[in-house]
Amino acid sequence: MPITLTEAVKAEARQLGFELVGVTTPEPPPHYQVFERWLTAGRHGEMGYLAKDTSRQRRADPRQILPDCRSILVLGMRYPAGQADPDAARGSNLANTEPSGQVAAYAWGADYHDILPPRLRALVAFIENRVQNPIPNRIYTDTGPVLERDLAQRAGLGWIGKNTCLIHPRQGSFFILAEILLGIDLEPDLPFEADHCGICTRCIDACPTQCILPDRTLDARRCISYLTIELKGAIPSDLRAQMGEWVFGCDVCQRVCPWNLRFAKPDGDPELAPRPGIQRPHLAGELLLTPQAFNLKFRGSPVQRAHRRGYLRNVTTALGNAGARDETPMLAAALAGEAEPLVRAHAAWALGQLGGKSQLQEALAREADEAVLSEIRSALAKPS
Repeated sequence: MPITLTEAVKAEARQLGFELVGVTTPEPPPHYQVFERWLTAGRHGEMGYLAKDTSRQRRADPRQILPDCRSILVLGMRYPAGQADPDAARGSNLANTEPSGQVAAYAWGADYHDILPPRLRALVAFIENRVQNPIPNRIYTDTGPVLERDLAQRAGLGWIGKNTCLIHPRQGSFFILAEILLGIDLEPDLPFEADHCGICTRCIDACPTQCILPDRTLDARRCISYLTIELKGAIPSDLRAQMGEWVFGCDVCQRVCPWNLRFAKPDGDPELAPRPGIQRPHLAGELLLTPQAFNLKFRGSPVQRAHRRGYLRNVTTALGNAGARDETPMLAAALAGEAEPLVRAHAAWALGQLGGKSQLQEALAREADEAVLSEIRSALAKPS
């Protein structure tokens, strides 16, 4: 039998490294009203771009993005996630003399925003060459106003789990999704209708900040990924102690998921392979990163999204949670010499967690920033 265009496109997508490939129509996403209610409740936090009218209109109807859209190709690329171990997910530095932080697995290697678009463009070129015509198209990988998990479910790639991730029944959820809106007809796949979460609540029970909600959304304002990446200011004081040693993102809800424990492979696309020093960074050593050293270490890495001030804010918080009192001199040095008030403020909190009252008293006499002074006073007021 001659191969169809859709079959040829799927085969080429797999050759390009996309292990999940499906096709859906440009009809409005089935769960758009859930998204609207989520916005209305303010659960997007400071991610104001999600609530803009143009963004909402486009998420409600893909044809607002590409009027000529006739089909949507939805793809998933696996990233290395190591062994999905629920104990490792929570992280523990009790046996470590030098406490280390944790980084979400998708950020262990190169930035997927740099890796996926050339492959998506190559797939468009393949299709255009196959039909011998230019085709209207748009490519996205977590960069455009589409409800990609909705589209992925409708393209047959899996179901949306209680942890809000798209879960494939034989490969788990450690995938980066991408979409190509096309002005050409491809044969759509059947939607994935089954819900294989059942009565399991492991992700909900394991979430350190209890951000996962009953309607398969999450309160971003409590999510560690949001707090360590999207939030630009101070981390709410009532959530800091629950964040463990996560310094960029969080994988807890994925690592405890039975579908990952059973089926997720530890490897991923070679271009997303882990880089040295990023997966479990030495926390105290990270405090020494100058702006230049930060940019050099994280060039081409998703971690750059947090910027140095946000990353060191996360590092100081993780040190406060690690329970390593030997690191109080490093935190005291940051409180004394760091240029960013945001980092100094969280260093003060961390010193309070570790019993560094003498260093806090010294800082109280010299600090001029009101936000930092407030953190110092709060830390000093903490019972020993």
